[in-house]
Amino acid sequence: MSQELETRLRGPEGFGLARKAVEEMERHRVWPTTVNFELWIHYLADPEGALGQEMSRMLSAGTAFTDLVSEGLAAQYLPKAKLNEQIRDTGDQLSRELASVSAAIDSAKQSSMAYGLTLATASQSLSAEKDVASLEATVKTLAGATQRVQLENQSLEKRLSESSSEVARLREHLEQVRREATTDGLTNLANRKAFDEELERACVEAEEGGGFLTLALIDIDHFKNFNDTWGHQTGDQVIRYVASVIGRVGATPRLAARYGGEEFAVIFPGEDRQAASIALEEIRQEIGSRVLKRRSTNEDLGNITVSAGFAERQPGESAHSLMERSDAALYASKHGGRNRVSMADPLSNAA
Repeated sequence: MSQELETRLRGPEGFGLARKAVEEMERHRVWPTTVNFELWIHYLADPEGALGQEMSRMLSAGTAFTDLVSEGLAAQYLPKAKLNEQIRDTGDQLSRELASVSAAIDSAKQSSMAYGLTLATASQSLSAEKDVASLEATVKTLAGATQRVQLENQSLEKRLSESSSEVARLREHLEQVRREATTDGLTNLANRKAFDEELERACVEAEEGGGFLTLALIDIDHFKNFNDTWGHQTGDQVIRYVASVIGRVGATPRLAARYGGEEFAVIFPGEDRQAASIALEEIRQEIGSRVLKRRSTNEDLGNITVSAGFAERQPGESAHSLMERSDAALYASKHGGRNRVSMADPLSNAA
């Protein structure tokens, strides 16, 4: 499920969309399985999208939505299903490649054993035979065996070289799939899943190493009003713009992520509250200083501002607690007038 749709489902609109999906499935006599529910949610949320158009065509043609049909649609159009399919395909290719290399190595091993036996037999013959003809025959046998082993070794070297290239290609493909699975499609920042995993890892690392760790949450001010006024497409452009500023300031080793619809997060590993405060002020000031224009009409959209809250991790503090304190600081910025950066209270005071 896309993050855009998941965000809509987490708001008041989600209940109506879910009810409508169930009603439509019942009307078309489609069982409300998990796959079907996700398909119909996508269809109703974006009827003009690729999946929506295909389902409209199938409904017009009277196609029965059997389990097989639904699974085919999911594999082709649903991001999670497509991702699983890619991983399975790459894994199968990798398994076949490794099996092929294993067979080539076994063949070379058999050739080497046969060659060793030929050498042993030739050694005995050379010791026993005295006449020239017998010696020539033994040498000829050795030459033939040596040539066969050389050819076998050359074939193995070529196969290993080809396999090395193929494994490198498959590894790169898996890495690309992994990146896609942890990247937000709209902003190209890390997605919620990648953020959750990285925050847990960063907390463990900070606890074990005794280093600093600061977490910030950033939210676009009055974004719902902006969306209602200018529409979702223009709203998406604003989200991408804000993400570009956050992503630049939150570049490696920091991690910038899209946490929700118009909410972002930045992890500052090894950095204290002062470093985070400077970075967040840079983000806030740059975003607030720009006058945005609508691409399609060049209309003046005015200024966009963001609010931010951050917390520096304290010894023994969990990722969940750090999130709660950062969220409380963001809440303070929102209720303090917006367009500002607030620091969370220390853990003891917050408790």
